[in-house]
Amino acid sequence: MTTLPRPTTVLSADDARRIALRAQGFLGAPDRRSGVRGVLRHLGAVQLDTISVLARSHELIPYARLGAVGRKAVDAAYWTDTHAFEYWSHAACILPVEEWPHFAFRRRAYRDRPHWSHDLPDGVYDQVIKQLRTEGPLTATELGGAKKTSEWWDWSGTKVAVERALMYGEVVCVQRRGWKRVYDLAERAVPSALLHDDLDDTECLRRLVGLAGRSLGVGTRADIADYHRLKGEQVDAVIADSGLVPVEVEGWAKPAWADPAALAAPARGRHRTTLLSPFDSLIWDRARTERIFGFTHRLEAYVPKPKRVYGYYAMPVLAGGRLVGRVDPAREAGGVLVARQVALDTPKAVPAVAEALVEAASWVDCTTVRVERVDTPELREPLVQEVSRALMTALR
Repeated sequence: MTTLPRPTTVLSADDARRIALRAQGFLGAPDRRSGVRGVLRHLGAVQLDTISVLARSHELIPYARLGAVGRKAVDAAYWTDTHAFEYWSHAACILPVEEWPHFAFRRRAYRDRPHWSHDLPDGVYDQVIKQLRTEGPLTATELGGAKKTSEWWDWSGTKVAVERALMYGEVVCVQRRGWKRVYDLAERAVPSALLHDDLDDTECLRRLVGLAGRSLGVGTRADIADYHRLKGEQVDAVIADSGLVPVEVEGWAKPAWADPAALAAPARGRHRTTLLSPFDSLIWDRARTERIFGFTHRLEAYVPKPKRVYGYYAMPVLAGGRLVGRVDPAREAGGVLVARQVALDTPKAVPAVAEALVEAASWVDCTTVRVERVDTPELREPLVQEVSRALMTALR
C-alpha cells in the first residue's frame, strides 16, 4: 500500500465551505465570457434528469452560476460543434468531449461485463450500427422503436442494442430531442484526435480523480469517489499521483484532499443567491452537503405524497454561501411561478428567498410569483411582501 504524506495544511470548516463554493462556481465573479461551456468544463460533469419543473436540471445548473442565460442557448452550448457527449459519470451526465479518452476504463468494463438486465437478440446490434451509419443521427424510435410495451423498463431489442453500443463507446448521444436521446456513431461525433481507448485504467482514473478534486475544491475520499462514481479502491490507487494534496479540515472525521490551486489564495468574492437543482453537483452528495452546510437534503419526487416533508421538487436556496431554505416550485398558465411550499431556516432568509424566486420567475418568463404555503406560517406575509418589492424592482 502506498504511504501517503501527512497533511501540512489545516482548514477550518468555513474555509472548506468557501473553497467548495468557489470550486463549484458560486463564489466570486461568474465567468460569463466562457458561458455554459465554461461551466461544463469547470464542473467536469453536468447531471441529466427527466424531471422538469422550472426547467430541466442541466439547464438549471448553468443558470444557478451565470444567472438568466437563455435556455435555448444552454442546449446549443452543450450539443453543437462536438463540444460534449453524454455518458455514465456521477449518473447520466453531459461531459466535456475532451474527457472522452478518460472514460476508456468504463467502456472497457462494460465490454467485459458478463451479465445484463436485458437480453440482446441476435443480429440486432449489427443492424443498429448499420442503420446509424447510413441514416444517422437517429432516436431509438427512429431506429425501430424504444419499447415493446408501454412499460418503461420493457425495452425493444433495438433500444437494448443502441444503449449497449452507447456503453461500449461505439455510439454517442449527440443531442436530446424532446428528451429522447439522439444517437450517432462515435466515429462521426467525437473528434478523431480524441477517439481512442489508448489510456490504461490507471491513467484514466488518475485524471478523473484529479478532475473531481479540482471540481470539489476539497473533499474526502468518498466525496472524490462519488463525483464520477468510482470505487474507493480506485481512488486509493491513484490519489497520491493525482496532483491533489492531503489536508485536514476541522470537524471532518475523515482525511481530506484539496486542489493546490484552491489553497493558493483565500476564497473570497461575491456570493450567488439562487435556487439549486436537487441534482446540482454542489449538493448531489447528501453526506457531503450535511457535512459542509449542515443541511439535510433529499429529493422527494419519488416519495409518496403523504410522506413528503418539503415537496415534490424542493430546491435548496443558496445565499451568502449558506443553504438557507427550500422552495417547491411550479408554473401555471398566465406566467405565474408558484412557490407551493417554502421552508425557511431563519427569518433572515426571507429577502434571499424572495430574490431567488423573482430571478427564477424572470428566467422562465413568469411575471408573477404566488407564495402558497410557508412552513413557518408567521413568515408567509413577510415573504409575500418581500417578493412584491423584488418584483417591482425587477420591473423598473
